[in-house]
Amino acid sequence: MYLRHSTVRKEGKTHSYWRLVRSVRQGGKVVQQTVAQLGELDAQGRASARLLADKLMGRGSQSELFVDGEEPSVRVTVDLSAIRVERSRRFGDVFLGWLVWRALELDELLKGLMPERREDVPWPLMAAILTLGRLCEPSSELHVAESWYRKTALEDLLGVPAVQVNDDRLYRTLDRLLGHKTAIETHIKKRFGEMFGVEYDLLLYDVTSTFFEGLCEKNPMAKRGHSRDQRSDCKQVCIALVVTREGLPLSYEVFDGNRVDVTTVEEIVGTMEKRFGLAQRIWVMDRGMASQDNIAWLQKTGRKYLLGASRSELAKWKQQLLSERDWQKVRDGLEVKLCAGPETKETFVLCRSEARRTKESAIHERFRERIEAGLASLERRLLKAKSKLDRGPIERQIGRLLGRNSRAAARFVIDLVDDASLPSCLRLKWSLRQDLDEWARYSDGCYILRTNVADWTPEDLWKTYVQLTDAEAAFRICKSDLSIRPVWHQKAERVKAHIFVCFLAYVLWKTLEKWQREAGLGSSPRTILDELRGIACVDVVLPTIGNPSRELRIRCIVRPDPAQSFLLDRLGIRIPQRLRQAPFVVGM
Repeated sequence: MYLRHSTVRKEGKTHSYWRLVRSVRQGGKVVQQTVAQLGELDAQGRASARLLADKLMGRGSQSELFVDGEEPSVRVTVDLSAIRVERSRRFGDVFLGWLVWRALELDELLKGLMPERREDVPWPLMAAILTLGRLCEPSSELHVAESWYRKTALEDLLGVPAVQVNDDRLYRTLDRLLGHKTAIETHIKKRFGEMFGVEYDLLLYDVTSTFFEGLCEKNPMAKRGHSRDQRSDCKQVCIALVVTREGLPLSYEVFDGNRVDVTTVEEIVGTMEKRFGLAQRIWVMDRGMASQDNIAWLQKTGRKYLLGASRSELAKWKQQLLSERDWQKVRDGLEVKLCAGPETKETFVLCRSEARRTKESAIHERFRERIEAGLASLERRLLKAKSKLDRGPIERQIGRLLGRNSRAAARFVIDLVDDASLPSCLRLKWSLRQDLDEWARYSDGCYILRTNVADWTPEDLWKTYVQLTDAEAAFRICKSDLSIRPVWHQKAERVKAHIFVCFLAYVLWKTLEKWQREAGLGSSPRTILDELRGIACVDVVLPTIGNPSRELRIRCIVRPDPAQSFLLDRLGIRIPQRLRQAPFVVGM
């Protein structure tokens, strides 16, 4: 990554606008992508950034660790030929993560939930180490203990020596942390409201799965089911996540691996209302939750909802889909139409997307061509056969062909008939269903939403529903950037604790994302963390002349390069030049 700037002259003054770019290979070419527009970063811009940081941080940074201002002078004679640098450790990314942890006031909360007793290391600090490890370099507890922690400056930030961070203590932290899940989620909800003014009038809910490595014989929740990770060979658990309209995580629950999505709705809605109180909020869910039983329950209990309807509902609205009247343009390539439900107080929103139509048509065409190619090959085989063929294997071959291309299977009428004029005694006849082809031309790219919210416009309903992508993005980030999968733990409680730490890391991730959005730095926390990771903490050792066993040790922070400095200025963060450290160390 590096900086580029453009110069603009306005009203006789020259302004330099900076942007952070990175080189990305696309095919055979290398192109530049803008990571963040940094603007001028003048004195006023830096002051605004500082105010933003103060608003989010509240209590400020870990200033007690910094060396600021004038220190008492000490005169020593240094042996310049023996000066050396030791213990280079990652500072920038863990420091930023620690600031976000403190901004959420999780350190103070955990001090109250897990008060210090006789343990060598306070549990709140171990919980911070687990979560920051998951945020900055997702890996196992063993890797955190044996490698990652000692390579970071967290020892200075937290005051926990590396020798005291071991896998056993991390595992016991998992066990203790899980018991406070409800209290921590309640605190996070409150803190999000204070920091970002988040409202909870609308909640988005979705379900995913994560798979295990190992047999998990002692974990009753680990079962085989529908795998969103395409790992049907592994046992799994299901995770139900609830997020706000801004995509901020509110809560989650873990279910058995074979739990069907539609069976989780009543439990999740009831749990959230019990935990966070009853309110006239709207629940947004995809069509996997839209069973008749769930809809009836939501209507009976007076709850508001916005659901994706099953694709089979399209046939009921054929006339409305074919009619060109009353469609409203929401954006380029997308139109919606509002229709009153025939029997209930529901409202249905018909949506048709040109981009989605193109995609679905291409998918159907690809599967159709595969089936046609397979049938043509089978037809040639029957015609060229020199002896009678058994019907059973041929029928099974047709079944496998249709199963591999199920998206277009219903469009074919296939018949395997007896024909004594052929040596194989079998002839393959097949044709396309014209009615389904005709219907596909109208229905591709179309989908339906259903709701009992009566006072919203079609555009508002559609825009709200597409916010479900925030829940899907949460799953994607947890799986790719925070490495929630695969799960290596075998005990049920440890599995739940592992998922809880990933949830806390995602809370830090979204907080940092909101921070950088407000600072005009885009929406990629991983880019920020990776860039600041290059800011290191080192020990500069100055041997003295006249007393070789006496050395002056100064713990310094490497000066950020221009790109890192611009990022820090935008975030309003001040990186210290030095950390507090006993200056003189007597050698052995």
